[in-house]
Amino acid sequence: MSEKNKVQNACVIVLGDIGRSPRMQYHVKSLSENDFSVDFIGYVHSSPLEEIRTSPNVRIHELNPFPELELPNILKYLFKTVWQALGLLITLISIPRPKFILCQNPPAIPAVIVAYLYCLFARSKLIIDWHNYTYSILALESPDSPIVRIAKRIEAFFGARAADSFCVTKAMKEDLYTRWNVRATVLYDRPPQQFQSISLGDKHNVFLRLGEHISAFRTEREAEDEDIVERTAFTTKHRNGEVKFRDSRPGLLVSSTSWTPDEDFSMLISALDQYERDALEQPLHYPDIVCIITGKGPLKEHYSKIVKAKSWKRVTVEMPWLENEDYPKLLASSDLGVCLHYSSSGLDLPMKVVDMFGSGLPVCAVHFDCIDELVKHAENGFVFQHHQELAEQIGHWFYDFPSNIALANMKQDIQKHLKQFQGLRWTENWKNVALPVFKN
Repeated sequence: MSEKNKVQNACVIVLGDIGRSPRMQYHVKSLSENDFSVDFIGYVHSSPLEEIRTSPNVRIHELNPFPELELPNILKYLFKTVWQALGLLITLISIPRPKFILCQNPPAIPAVIVAYLYCLFARSKLIIDWHNYTYSILALESPDSPIVRIAKRIEAFFGARAADSFCVTKAMKEDLYTRWNVRATVLYDRPPQQFQSISLGDKHNVFLRLGEHISAFRTEREAEDEDIVERTAFTTKHRNGEVKFRDSRPGLLVSSTSWTPDEDFSMLISALDQYERDALEQPLHYPDIVCIITGKGPLKEHYSKIVKAKSWKRVTVEMPWLENEDYPKLLASSDLGVCLHYSSSGLDLPMKVVDMFGSGLPVCAVHFDCIDELVKHAENGFVFQHHQELAEQIGHWFYDFPSNIALANMKQDIQKHLKQFQGLRWTENWKNVALPVFKN
């Protein structure tokens, strides 16, 4: 093997669930395809991408989760930090010395600390990928906690000492430099190839498959039609193999979430309340709506109880967990996306919107300071400030659905902008922006 193509060791750290860390998985996939042998360290609560699981260049090192202990919160946080630090350090010592460690932040504690100390002794480079700020996320629940102040100092101290940094927005790049003198390269999230538009036939197959466990995708028994061989709530397949949309199909709204405090799902529920009222008042103008909310997280049970208590007649909400291969296809089969991520720092962008745009799906996104780096209002989606605006946008989009001629030009224009966005994918963007940093 020539020196130019010599395989080099790299290490990627996620102090969280690898399967729910798409950006870091994309890093690992790209590194493994570009002459790096990657040790990928993190928790494995959900399955990583198949390309990572089966790659001969990737070794996944699963950290042991902290045991559930009945302790006061401050003690639990302290013991968990020590547990994670020891587990991470033991794992790092057991792998071949990497050229660099790419560490996701958040969380900075203890991942960035341990990674920095290891790099100091192993003479490896520390590269931090800034998705957000640890201290701003901690401040959501306990703004006056001393832990928030400690986290802020740790991010400032170790962030300034990393060999290189990536960040997700221009706004964050400027903030890192002015706040902590951290020089970062902006690596925008871009959709990988699996997030793309699909054919009507593929949509029909998605509805059929997901209909096995999502009842809203199935259709009630209807009068027999010898020409129709398969039915879903949205489509029909005919004997000659042709697939058609149903004229009276419901609208399909989709959102995804980690069910954390930085996403206020009460806004979506209030907007759906308003849609229900409008649809009951004007039943000929508003279709039924099926709203799919995907994801796992701590607040799912809370919102699930709120939804179950609703007596909606024109709105159906389902909260399934989808596998990696089904989620992109669901996005590509939907009519409108909703993003409620408002960013604890105001400086990061929601990857879920990137995935939706990659799938050709327009999005209603809640406003925060730098969202316009991704969502351009009335160009590729819509931005809202409160639940009334979200309700108006959903109602406007689905008015006289699916054949509102007055909206045809606007929807066509949005699709044109989404196609432009789809032109640059993760792989090409990563090679242009990130690979030179890793090869340096």
